[in-house]
Amino acid sequence: MKNPWTIVAIVTVALFAGAFYFAGGAEDRNNEGIQELTHVKGNPDATVVLEEYSDFQCPACGAMFPVILGLMEEYGDQIRFEYKHFPIERAHPYAVQAAMAAEAAGQQGKFYEFHDLLFENQQTWSQSPTPNAQFQQYATELELDMDQFRRHSNASLLRDKVQAQQAEGRDRGVTGTPTMFLNGERMQYNTYPEFLEQVARALDPNATTTAEQNPDEAVVGEETGEEVRFGI
Repeated sequence: MKNPWTIVAIVTVALFAGAFYFAGGAEDRNNEGIQELTHVKGNPDATVVLEEYSDFQCPACGAMFPVILGLMEEYGDQIRFEYKHFPIERAHPYAVQAAMAAEAAGQQGKFYEFHDLLFENQQTWSQSPTPNAQFQQYATELELDMDQFRRHSNASLLRDKVQAQQAEGRDRGVTGTPTMFLNGERMQYNTYPEFLEQVARALDPNATTTAEQNPDEAVVGEETGEEVRFGI
């Protein structure tokens, strides 16, 4: 009769091998069909390039969202805008999940539609114990293929993309969100009107802005993960 400990060892090895096999198979299925995409809106050929490093769960990013929306409505045909991920997990535990959900929607051509829903409903899903339920609801509203959306929301390739953009941001000196780059240079401003004026002047050096801002909402906040630091 074989040593019982030998049998236990064989069974244990088999179980681990099976677990790794099935885990690898699930990862392959989740990554199936993933395309490498850059999320640009506005005019992709514009000479004025605006980049935002942002976190979907960051309140300061939520406050910047309507400012960017208004800017693109007015100047979208003259600006190339690109959203980049910079999730601050220690402050925002759902930020990576939200970023991956948006990327999953992007695989079906609906990144910015999902992006908008995340910011419009930030307080709802941010305070939910099960934010994925909200993410699936938004995907349903956008008429996405739900099986594909669920798989891609867990795709390691998309997680790698989110982490790579965050690493890129750190290399460029990003420490908090939102951080904006205009034509490759990190922007420095303290209020939304200042931000809008800088973009307008990049479009036309003689331009003056007419943006109206509530004084109580004029100060720009940057979330660092430890506190909201005013001024960038």
